[in-house]
Amino acid sequence: METELCPQRFVALGDSFTEGIGDPHPLRQGSFRGWADRVAEVLAQACHDFTYANLAVRGKLLREIVSEQLGPALTMKPDLVSFCAGGNDIIRPGSDPDALAVGVNDAISALRSSGATVLMFTGPDIGARLSPWGLRGKVAIYNENLRTVAENHGAVLIDLWASHELSRAHMWSPDRLHLSSTGHEFIAAIVLNVMRIEYISAPYASNTIIDLAPPRFANDAKWARQHLLPWVLRRLQGKSSGAGREAKRPALAAVAREDPDPYSTPEYNPPPGRGAVDTFCDAPVVTSESGHP
Repeated sequence: METELCPQRFVALGDSFTEGIGDPHPLRQGSFRGWADRVAEVLAQACHDFTYANLAVRGKLLREIVSEQLGPALTMKPDLVSFCAGGNDIIRPGSDPDALAVGVNDAISALRSSGATVLMFTGPDIGARLSPWGLRGKVAIYNENLRTVAENHGAVLIDLWASHELSRAHMWSPDRLHLSSTGHEFIAAIVLNVMRIEYISAPYASNTIIDLAPPRFANDAKWARQHLLPWVLRRLQGKSSGAGREAKRPALAAVAREDPDPYSTPEYNPPPGRGAVDTFCDAPVVTSESGHP
């Protein structure tokens, strides 16, 4: 894979996964950080003249991401783009993973034609957390389509479906749909590992209780009342959680180093071998390009 080690213009496209929902920013009340911000913070230290934009907005469907974010992203002439879309479509009844893949294919084609390196993600295995919804098969079909799109266009596909780490409950927020802060850090480490950027993870990201069994949630009634019911009501009313929201970083800009993590301070000396390569090695990367795994 010929991913540039130090991109100068990184633009992130997508929905709540890329906006960073589930990872509250420790220094900005009401704002979310997320894996893309975490990646940008590291790249800003490693890459000269680095700039970053995040156009992702929670709740957006694939067609909205393409119509609202793709054009602005292309005008920024990025050399690195992340594109993750379709998750909100997949969880809706009646959605067709094959039809969705057509929209993804067109978007990735446009991004790759611009010369940018494109990062894509398969959906994680959500069956254990949302088994009553019967979504596992749809996600699996969608993921196979994404593999084909990535292979056809030379995009880099990060395989979250195969990650055992993401079967652990601490990787997820209480709503079971969004990653926790630990989960977002996990994704950031995978992305940086793909780019061959050294990243030392906080120990809580993987050195927690090891439980490879599907997470069990004792209070399903509470979850349904607090998270499922509001989602259903929004669907019935035709509302989106992202309605009226704007992207948090709509234009390319430099990224300030803020050191919001307690383990990122110079005083913290992680034990040997805590880098992304060995800590996050169970999340495979699939790419149609040769050279790197």
